[in-house]
Amino acid sequence: MATTEYKATLRYLRQAPRKVRSVANLVKGLSVNEAEAQLMVQTRRPSKALLKLLRSAVANAKNSKTVDPQHLFVSGIHVDGGPMLKRILPRARGSASPIQKKMSHVTLILGVNESLKPRFTIVPPKKAKLPPGEAPRVKAKKPKTPDKAEPQSKQAPGFWKRRFGRKAIGE
Repeated sequence: MATTEYKATLRYLRQAPRKVRSVANLVKGLSVNEAEAQLMVQTRRPSKALLKLLRSAVANAKNSKTVDPQHLFVSGIHVDGGPMLKRILPRARGSASPIQKKMSHVTLILGVNESLKPRFTIVPPKKAKLPPGEAPRVKAKKPKTPDKAEPQSKQAPGFWKRRFGRKAIGE
């Protein structure tokens, strides 16, 4: 029995494969909704690129019009190393140390599981349409005026300012 798979690839991602792999392993085997939710809450840098790749793979599956996106899951995600940019960092006594700026190639494979039921759905907020000819409202900023009831207290200089001031104290 041939299973249907949908692929999306991301090439030349300017992040090290080891770091991308650690985020990619979080979504392996999850349904598309759960994987998207997992990537949305991640604070690590590769999560944005992987989220965009996941949404691209789902769009590829939707365009085929043969599968419901709710039955999709992440069947595989492969992170391979790409080319390296080789740079040098000057060091002491005229020597140099190499710097390798690494890249990644990511392949995301979505599989279809008909028995898969979504636990939740992610609903993006809708943008409100304005009537024609109306400009968006912008809040006017009020200029800050100091309250006259409060006298401004002059703060004493900090420790370092007192210690290392330019002018001698006690003249």
